[in-house]
Amino acid sequence: MKLSLFMVLVAGLLPILCAGIAKSRLSEYDNHHPRAWFRGLTGWRARADAAQSNSLEAFPFFAAGVLAAWHSGVDGFWVDQIASAFVIVRLAYIACYLADRASLRSLVWMVGHGLIVSLYILALRA
Repeated sequence: MKLSLFMVLVAGLLPILCAGIAKSRLSEYDNHHPRAWFRGLTGWRARADAAQSNSLEAFPFFAAGVLAAWHSGVDGFWVDQIASAFVIVRLAYIACYLADRASLRSLVWMVGHGLIVSLYILALRA
């Protein structure tokens, strides 16, 4: 279960990764008004900011699913595998967002949320 705990940590850091990508190599970043500055982004930087928002939105559902599985006594091997798969899928999701692959991104998003739902189903069945 330590692997799944590590995956929760990694998933929690993904929004920061996306924000860093959006801000990268831009000397005009306005730290006094960051939200207004982000709204003015275009292209892949704007998509990185959108991936940041989506990563923040997905995180609580994922973390709670891992906790529910742990506390329900689901075999730690499966919790670790699903949590690891979720993080890999989220990285693919971010890559699809940056590359502007909207249809593939939607498919990858569904896979990620399916993995989270599987944690809840395993918890309910345990």
